[in-house]
Amino acid sequence: MTRLSVNLNKIALLRNSRESGLPSVTRAAMISIAAGAGGITVHPRPDERHIRPGDVRDLSRLLEGYPDLEFNIEGNPFHNLMKIALDIVPDQCTLVPDEAGALTSSFGWSLPARAAELEPMVRTLKDAGIRVSLFMDPDPASMRFARELGADRIELYTEAYARNPEDPEVLAQFVESAQAARVAGLGVNAGHDLNLANVGRFVAAAAPVDEVSIGHALIGDALEMGLDAAVRAYVAALSAGKGGA
Repeated sequence: MTRLSVNLNKIALLRNSRESGLPSVTRAAMISIAAGAGGITVHPRPDERHIRPGDVRDLSRLLEGYPDLEFNIEGNPFHNLMKIALDIVPDQCTLVPDEAGALTSSFGWSLPARAAELEPMVRTLKDAGIRVSLFMDPDPASMRFARELGADRIELYTEAYARNPEDPEVLAQFVESAQAARVAGLGVNAGHDLNLANVGRFVAAAAPVDEVSIGHALIGDALEMGLDAAVRAYVAALSAGKGGA
């Protein structure tokens, strides 16, 4: 089944509005794990508006006790990601081409245009034993370039699907991109604006999908359902979609 990686950025964003340390990022991770999450994702940004380097270290230590789970660190390798990743050595780094002050990630890498810049970053991470995933728009033709520069996986940027989940042409573009990635020898992850209403259909259509990273919608649901119940609901949605091999 597709692995659910819970993105904890919004927990840290709320925590940072006070100096009490609440809510606890590590406690949120523990609740998510107990509820069936297959991994934890964080996206530390240079301005430390949410996840901070100390959170990354704390979560890394926590996940050492859960060898079957995965730690995914996202970010722009030309900003602050490389130092954090090489210090922590997570299971996976997802390279994202976002601007330093961006509200959120909003586009994928342009390949092959930026392949020469990315290749040494990818090589450095892989030499450290870290799986590398590239955040990509649903463009089937670009998938082979991701593989050629050394990536192990791609993460499909799913906002276009989330905005139009009933549009068969939009979904077909993601399905074709996922297929092209697998033909090129890449694993397939997905993320951005996936939610309870659309994630099952996506992973069923694009299967096999290795991992979905979900934060904003899941934490929003948790405000109504509780974090434990929200994680369980997303795991159930993925199970119903059967997005695995």
